[in-house]
Amino acid sequence: MVKKLITGEILKNALISGANNIKKYKQSIDELNVFPVPDGDTGTNMHMTISMAAKEIRFADDNLGVFEISKIFSDALLRNARGNSGVILSLIFRGISKSLTDKTTATTKDLAFALESGSKTAYDVVMKPTEGTILTVIRKTAEGAKEIASEVDDITEFWSRVCEIASQTLDQTPDMLPVLKKAGVVDSGGKGLLVILEGMKSVFEDNIIIDIDGEETEIKKDVSVRYVSNNMIFDYSVKYGYCTEFIIYKENNERDVKLLRAYLESIGDSVLVIDDDNIIKIHVHTNDPGLAITKAIEYGQLVDIKIDNERQQCGDPNQNKNQVRECQNLKNCDDSKEQVYLPVDENIEYGFVSVAAGDGLHSLFKDLGVNNIVSGGQTMNPSTDDILKAIHSTPAKTVFVLPNNKNIIMAAEQAANLADRNVCVLQSRTIPQGLSAMLAFDFEMSFEENRLAMTQAIDNVSTGQITFAARDSDFNGHKIKNGDILALANSKLLFTERDINKACVKLIKNLLKKDSIFITLIYGQDVTEAQVEELKKFIKSKISDDIELNIVYGGQPVYYYIISVE
Repeated sequence: MVKKLITGEILKNALISGANNIKKYKQSIDELNVFPVPDGDTGTNMHMTISMAAKEIRFADDNLGVFEISKIFSDALLRNARGNSGVILSLIFRGISKSLTDKTTATTKDLAFALESGSKTAYDVVMKPTEGTILTVIRKTAEGAKEIASEVDDITEFWSRVCEIASQTLDQTPDMLPVLKKAGVVDSGGKGLLVILEGMKSVFEDNIIIDIDGEETEIKKDVSVRYVSNNMIFDYSVKYGYCTEFIIYKENNERDVKLLRAYLESIGDSVLVIDDDNIIKIHVHTNDPGLAITKAIEYGQLVDIKIDNERQQCGDPNQNKNQVRECQNLKNCDDSKEQVYLPVDENIEYGFVSVAAGDGLHSLFKDLGVNNIVSGGQTMNPSTDDILKAIHSTPAKTVFVLPNNKNIIMAAEQAANLADRNVCVLQSRTIPQGLSAMLAFDFEMSFEENRLAMTQAIDNVSTGQITFAARDSDFNGHKIKNGDILALANSKLLFTERDINKACVKLIKNLLKKDSIFITLIYGQDVTEAQVEELKKFIKSKISDDIELNIVYGGQPVYYYIISVE
């Protein structure tokens, strides 16, 4: 049977299937990463990004058109994007959604133009596009899709051939990037995109959603059943009893969203209101969720409504799986209390948000004047929404954001675009760069003077990192075995070792310059004080007495030591 049109319902099911498919393959995609550091890898980041978007469309009305479904999906992708791969994925689907504007159904030609728009949107945002990556896969796929659409109008045949082009392009990525060819792998981001497209194909061809556990199941209406135990315990000391979340699809753009925020603050706390194009995302703790919902209806249609009881305690180890799910929802909700929306205070000129993992690093940044810390970094890249919440919890006219990781900068920049205040994302790629930038800030200087001074401070810091290999790899001439000690200089692999102390000293000597006078050694959560003392003596025996050595606790995971040389 020829299928010439896809509806909003079909697109919804296809996107859910694509998200489910990448969960099935996320580990194998992670293993394609050439760099063997136990980092926030591509498959994990893409899965976490798209799974949240799939969750938001899962309960969308089946009568919505393809544009409305794609808009919900792309908006959710943008807010939940993690890592560079997640951000690029969100940009692709943002372009796809824009191309489908006002369309109820889509033809093969519509889908071809949508893919082209997705490719262009991603290329336009990425400052220095690298060929042989996910960008190449979407561009070549879009180019091929236009030719196919001119020949066929059957959605099933069209999408099958689109996936073939994506697969063929992916196979060519090692010829475009020497590092891939040397490692004998294809691009991980491109593979993630192909897996999503193939998951969508399952619906377009056979009307089957790939199951969340990797098996295929016939499409059926999704029914949500929530179980409540008769033995629940309640804590009545909580001031506002219900965590209430929902999304508003605007129907009246003339209404002032600030008035909605003010009303929610009058009936509860932990208020978060994100106004993004055609939707408003709401979070509030209140004793009467009905009041929040009634007021919100004045602004448009409500979807994805979730209400959790804040007073319910989740300490029973024998609770069933559904109760565990409730407890997790409450935990997530409790976390949001740390990031309460605060309007801009005209008396506060500057504020600071930093990304860091580890209680010691959190304290270091707080001591230097950072207002809000986004927990994350090498092991878990925070989402755009995580960073946005921290920005909106900083009531300054200008907020400086320190990503402190090259894989978080794009998410921070997307958060800056969504913020309701002036945001400056500094290009800090390591923790020492972020710390140096904060030390360079001066409240007496202007914004431009501070931005320049902080950027110069970032450029003047040499950063070393000692970690371990998460898997066997062949990278840049290094034969790496799982568990080897890795020494990184300014985020690039310098050498491997078997002994941590020897690796530290060798790395420090490599980072030292003629005018270096200061070394800071930040030790992580897996290092004991006895090991630190042993390393301290070893370093002092190997370097000049003229160079000052400062050792501080960072508590960071994965990285035994982070080294700063100035």
